[in-house]
Amino acid sequence: MLVITRREGEEVVIGDPASPIGVVRIAAIKGDRVRIAFEFPRTVEVHRREVAEQIMSNNENGERNVIGQIRPATEGG
Repeated sequence: MLVITRREGEEVVIGDPASPIGVVRIAAIKGDRVRIAFEFPRTVEVHRREVAEQIMSNNENGERNVIGQIRPATEGG
């Protein structure tokens, strides 16, 4: 596991820097809460751990259903 320290607004580039797979940005830090922004192609699935585990358990049962929807981020919020 790679652990990197980043400040609000700083980014981590995933993949080849000339043509990255995606970018992870620290959007905001408030107390013990950190907002993280992911910029990846829509073909790349990005899930919270608990959602990924639910998808995996549904796949074991032969199910494939959508748990949530992606909504565009709003400025400042």
